[in-house]
Amino acid sequence: MLAIYRFLPMTKRARFFRCGLLLSLPLLFAASSVRAQFSSGSTGADGALNPTSNVTITLPPSGVLNYTTINIPQNVVVRFTRNALNTPVTILAQGNVSITGQLLVAGDSSNGRLAGLGGPGGFRGGIGGTYLDSPGGTAGDGPGGGSGGSSSVTNGVGGGGGAGFFQKGLDGKSFNGGTGGQGGVRYGTKTLLPLIGGSGGGGGGVNANSQNLGGGGGGGGGAILLASSTTIFFGIGTGGVPAGINAAGGHGFANGLAVIDGGGGSGGAIRVVANTISGTPCFDVNRGDGQLGDSFSDAALGMVRVEAFNLSGVSISCSTSVVTLGQPNPVTISNPPTLRIASVGGVAAPATPTGLINAPPDIVVPTSVPNPVSVVVNGTNLPSGTAIQVKLTPETGDPTTVAGTLTGSTASSTATVNLNLPSGGVSVIRATVTLDVLVALGKPTFINGEKVEKVEVASSFGGASEVVYITRSGRRIPISELQK
Repeated sequence: MLAIYRFLPMTKRARFFRCGLLLSLPLLFAASSVRAQFSSGSTGADGALNPTSNVTITLPPSGVLNYTTINIPQNVVVRFTRNALNTPVTILAQGNVSITGQLLVAGDSSNGRLAGLGGPGGFRGGIGGTYLDSPGGTAGDGPGGGSGGSSSVTNGVGGGGGAGFFQKGLDGKSFNGGTGGQGGVRYGTKTLLPLIGGSGGGGGGVNANSQNLGGGGGGGGGAILLASSTTIFFGIGTGGVPAGINAAGGHGFANGLAVIDGGGGSGGAIRVVANTISGTPCFDVNRGDGQLGDSFSDAALGMVRVEAFNLSGVSISCSTSVVTLGQPNPVTISNPPTLRIASVGGVAAPATPTGLINAPPDIVVPTSVPNPVSVVVNGTNLPSGTAIQVKLTPETGDPTTVAGTLTGSTASSTATVNLNLPSGGVSVIRATVTLDVLVALGKPTFINGEKVEKVEVASSFGGASEVVYITRSGRRIPISELQK
């Protein structure tokens, strides 16, 4: 699950903040000698999806669409309107699914200084700088958002979004005498549980004396789950529309009046689950790049996960990223752990934050609150003693990461950390935890036939949490080895 919060000042000298959290949940399942039938869980409430021309579907607040059967014919493109919470697209079918057209959840390319929006479940890019008032580009949104380009040099290329999914966005490099923003970090799991879209690229930065404009960052590719209780078939597309799913990241902008590269948005996430999957699908989770064609602002690729008991009839015709295969896992996590930022500086977070730069503020933090400021994080279905990290990324300057530990019970736990908040500009606060859900819930977990008895979660200042599985024989298996 993913939530984002934004903080607005009470005065011009107050501090602006957005904060979010990412719960990364690597899942492992015990082998079974009896093959179960996968059920998508569709209620069929939305009837049959059988468009005859291009159509845009408005997502409900949950992001879940319940169909009986689905048939997307050749040359038909199905798009989706993002809902208020920007959830991923979850398409569930009771019966057969046939796609010879395309499902489209790609991120938008930027337009001048303006950032590209992410696809549903993906994140928007950063805004390009201007010599008139704000020369530094802003960072892209999302857990792997690219940093904005520097304003301390002649030109600053925005960093590409990091799709995560075990890949890292390209670091910003020197370009036309400027310095690019840092590429986004990796995040997510190869099972795509939970399902998270791509992150936005950073906006390009400019020198205040250059009279240039920085390009906006591209939006991250969206996130989509397509699941059927029977079969999913991908035919052959025609008319330039490949049959399959497009969740590519949007491009950064760098032409016209905006002459400095914005970073590309990272590729999104595609997960397809059924008892049988066949055909020749095209799964596009390509990264966005800067429109000057350089590699300095390229983002990371997305991730594709295909799960079925019978995969013998499927041949993926095109993919721009890693594709992992496996037997069906549950559509969603039952009794999932949650992690929520409850307050910052004593100010409570809203139940349903917007988390958007151009939206009303989620939290107002007055300047009268002195540094360091306390950040309270609440957890549910997480064991007491679980290590978390709280990271603050300012609009300019280096990020700060502080480790904390949840205390209380598995049903309800809390952690408080202290952070020094900048006196101006926009910052992002994000809390993260990495934990094996099945171990946390006390269910058996196996790796290569060996039972896992313990899971060790470690975090260090300024670094990512590392999970190590400890088997009955004492073997220590870092999760990074399972993600290769």
